[in-house]
Amino acid sequence: MRVLLVEDDDGVAGAVGEALGAHGHHTTRVTRGADALARHREADLVLLDLGLPDADGLDVLRKLRRLARTPVVVLTARGDERTVVRGLRLGADDYLVKPVRLAELLARIEAVTRRAAAAVTPAGGVVEIGDVHVDLDARRVTVAGVDIELTSKEFDILAVLARHRGAAVSRQQLLDEVWGDAYLAVSRSLDVHLAQLRAKLGRPGLLTTIRGFGFRLGD
Repeated sequence: MRVLLVEDDDGVAGAVGEALGAHGHHTTRVTRGADALARHREADLVLLDLGLPDADGLDVLRKLRRLARTPVVVLTARGDERTVVRGLRLGADDYLVKPVRLAELLARIEAVTRRAAAAVTPAGGVVEIGDVHVDLDARRVTVAGVDIELTSKEFDILAVLARHRGAAVSRQQLLDEVWGDAYLAVSRSLDVHLAQLRAKLGRPGLLTTIRGFGFRLGD
């Protein structure tokens, strides 16, 4: 696995890189948030420190989540509850506070990559949840064999949730994937589209709201 290590402390970077290398992972180290944003597509997972010389790591995390779904594990000395919660809500897949045992770090990385692989359905294909079928290629939805007419945005929202079937999708991620950089201006529009989508599907409980975070499609 290719790991992008965003860490400006030479001691920490050396120990983590050595441990990852011993377990067959290839580590690329950068020290600045700007480099993380420029090179994240080269990695299968990002290990992100929050105390960076050119940017706050939480801002880097927020920008990474706008750009890609690459798993991100925060590894930082900032362990106060407010920062931990914010990091997770911004899209971190896990959050570890230094000092951390290397064996635990490796186990957490493996768990995150397993979850990421299991949660994401390929871009095409059909997702089936009970009697609801979402054909991602044909952009067609049926419920109990009956075609459901959705607007383009309604289908786009459903497609994002279907690709992450059973996994929690943050409100920000949903806005970013459907509307891109315009997400700040359409937050209320998302609620309207979700209400219409729920009504058209006619399956109470299929689309769950996770208070303070986002949404989940299916169990």
